[in-house]
Amino acid sequence: MSRRFGPSPEAVGPHRPGAAGAPVTLADRLTPAGLQELAVLHRRRLAMLAANAVLLILVATAALALAAAAGFGPGHLALAACLVALTPWNTIGFCNALAGFVLARRPGGIARAAPFLDPPPAAPDPASGRVAVVMTVRNEAADRAVARLAAIKADLDATPEAGLYDFHLLSDTSDEAIAAAEAEAVARWRAVCGGARIFYRRRPVNTGFKAGNIRDFCREAAASEAGYTYFLPLDADSLMGAATIVRMRAILEAYPRIGILQSLAVGLPAQSAFTRLFQFGMRHGMRCYTLGAAWWTGDCGPFWGHNALIRLAPFHDYCDLPELPGPPPLGGPILSHDQVEAVLMRRAGYEVRVLPVEGESYEENPPAVTDFIARDLRWCLGNMQYVKLLGRPDILSGLLPMSRFQLAWAVLMFAAVPAQVIALAVLPLAALEAQAAAAYPAGLAMGLYAGVLLLLLAPKLAGIADTLLTPGGAAGYGGTARFLLSAVLETAFSFLLGALTALAVSGRLARLVLGRGIGGVWQAQARDGHRVPAAAALRAFGGATAFGVAVAAALAFLAPGLLGWALPALAGYLLAVPFAVLSADPRLGAFMARHRLCEVPETRDPPAVLRRVAAGPRAARPGET
Repeated sequence: MSRRFGPSPEAVGPHRPGAAGAPVTLADRLTPAGLQELAVLHRRRLAMLAANAVLLILVATAALALAAAAGFGPGHLALAACLVALTPWNTIGFCNALAGFVLARRPGGIARAAPFLDPPPAAPDPASGRVAVVMTVRNEAADRAVARLAAIKADLDATPEAGLYDFHLLSDTSDEAIAAAEAEAVARWRAVCGGARIFYRRRPVNTGFKAGNIRDFCREAAASEAGYTYFLPLDADSLMGAATIVRMRAILEAYPRIGILQSLAVGLPAQSAFTRLFQFGMRHGMRCYTLGAAWWTGDCGPFWGHNALIRLAPFHDYCDLPELPGPPPLGGPILSHDQVEAVLMRRAGYEVRVLPVEGESYEENPPAVTDFIARDLRWCLGNMQYVKLLGRPDILSGLLPMSRFQLAWAVLMFAAVPAQVIALAVLPLAALEAQAAAAYPAGLAMGLYAGVLLLLLAPKLAGIADTLLTPGGAAGYGGTARFLLSAVLETAFSFLLGALTALAVSGRLARLVLGRGIGGVWQAQARDGHRVPAAAALRAFGGATAFGVAVAAALAFLAPGLLGWALPALAGYLLAVPFAVLSADPRLGAFMARHRLCEVPETRDPPAVLRRVAAGPRAARPGET
């Protein structure tokens, strides 16, 4: 690549107000794409900082007041420290959700967070802006991956822009049998549709993992005569409809200084009970959250590694990733590449934006708790590598303060998680201290408990309220009664899953601190629903159960009245084994499907691209929709 880490000339020129004593111009006061005044975004960010600081101070003050009432015993001091560590993640979720809810309910509110939508971009020249749709795979089911890519092609072939899109399956597969199946599946696809715009490439060694696969593709594309302006990275579980892709291309054509446009991906219809519950919660927890975050992050938005349209030339020139010093797991290739690429793109003078509305952008979620935790631990490791990045002058030089915050926040997203486990572990000791206090403020303790719970649940509550207040919103989820019942079930599910995830992440971080090995980091992922045998669940979560039983027994003996209040946090540990088995049981999934629980709108009214997946690869017909 021509430049690896240095900021682009554009980044240090017209987008740096007053550089070299030059007078401040209108362009200096705007984001690179000219979408917003920098001063407006600065005020929004200060407002969010102030709101989060106030909430954190309130929580910390209440926690310290309780500690003082208990004589500053070690249990209460540890609880206060844990609350202070956990609260920033919860307060930013609360503030994002509240802002997003207000914007979603106000006329023109979405455009305030996504100004590139107002007015809608005009249809671009259908002969410009070629796009490479690329799907990265490693040891995946070949027919499934090709079926999804073929469905996207068929959907785009029915639009006037059909000739602008080429389709690439980029394989890092190590299993020879699977690689042969990939090549055969692509050959069958080509035989049906013609091979002019369908490509398959397999790397012999997966250097740099997924990011290295994309990097090699960009290098090859830049050296070729393909003439791609954009590329659309997809994971093997991704699916996007033509309407969303065409809309995103129109936005990037209208705003040449948007480098990455990330779509809001939602879960596909699923049969697994675990997946149905998880994606129901994600759908409602992410919608207002993402809209609120877009309002203040603005030009420094997120990139999630897939389902995004990216301007190829600046990505090629400025977003190459450094190799981290030292041995794995923290050294070597960067695993969580997406956020680093986002901040490098912004440093190069290009905006990174999110399209904060639901469209035809989908992904699959893990089918069982064991698969979910494996994925979360992989993300944890990748984010913790940013600790080394934050000490790299070549990375930090030229980064905007917002970009530095994004990297630090990605570290804290996982680094603070052990505080959940520690808080539960010291709860019996804190209960003893409270009983020994002369006048313990139980009302304040209950108020703090309720406040922390509200902060935690705010994104879900905002999304649920938004759906209920939208005319016909609950109808797509089986009607108001089913929607509300599904929301209750998912909320209970989230407490169970959150406990197990917290303990698993805490164990992973402890191993990292101790310098112990953690095994492979990029293994083939389970996509289809499957049972979790009781013996396997016991092996995986026996330790979690023992932890929960120990804390619950201590509370039952020392402070029986507190046990009931602690059960929402303890239930995930106490019920870990049956939860893992039951949530993966196909019979529960079939029951939920039969009664339309945790249903998503695409289940009853699937978009064309989802119907095309089921139909399999076939030639597009003129005018097909």
